[in-house]
Amino acid sequence: MKGHLRFVCPAALLCVWVSSSSTAQAQIYALREKDGTLVLSDKPLGPNAQTFAVQGTSGGIRTTSTSDFSQAVRRSSQWDSAIEEHAAAHRVRPELVRAVIQVESAYNPRARSVKGAMGLMQLMPDTAADLGVVNPYDPEQNIRGGVAYLRQLLDKFNGNEELALAAYNAGPGAVSRYGDNVPPYRETQQYVDKVRARTNVMGTTSSTIYKIFRVIDGREVVSYSNVKPPKGTRHEIVVRHRAVSMPTADDGSEVP
Repeated sequence: MKGHLRFVCPAALLCVWVSSSSTAQAQIYALREKDGTLVLSDKPLGPNAQTFAVQGTSGGIRTTSTSDFSQAVRRSSQWDSAIEEHAAAHRVRPELVRAVIQVESAYNPRARSVKGAMGLMQLMPDTAADLGVVNPYDPEQNIRGGVAYLRQLLDKFNGNEELALAAYNAGPGAVSRYGDNVPPYRETQQYVDKVRARTNVMGTTSSTIYKIFRVIDGREVVSYSNVKPPKGTRHEIVVRHRAVSMPTADDGSEVP
């Protein structure tokens, strides 16, 4: 077995990979990463890994799951053409779309959350209706709607993928309430981190600077601020958010 194999497994399931060269017994090392990914290997994974002795095996994968790894791979590539088509149409990176689908539904077109989100990109009923998605469980419609929604969020937050992802999870209102920052919700922060672990996420390195015009005592006074002025206040944007690539390490953390 070369390298480490990664499977995403529910906590209640035990997934065991046994090398085809094993005959009587194998040592399996298991380590769960921060994003919930279960890493399995026949090589030691460090002091925090669990070790399992598997006896009397004839090789292959044994799992309580009804889906095996090869089915998951086929599922993830099944809608590549739809992802590429709609990502190009809406100017969204296909890698970002794939990462969102993986985190949202693990490529299960029948997925439904406890909150009612549906399909591959977990569209809420109202969002699906606004986007013209008649059947959210139809992969083609779901991808079209989900990518279009991502584009709307990217436009709202000046191309900042990090904020668009936070808004996709928590809603754009939550991001705005926290001053156009990722809300301090554990679920939302973990969601953004999970997507970042699968693709580089575009963030910002500079603030938006507003040139604000006010009339005081009959004369116009100009001031500058990084806080968006109240609605109705005349202003110009001097410096806009600049999107930059945030490279990530193998563990999903940002590389300085």
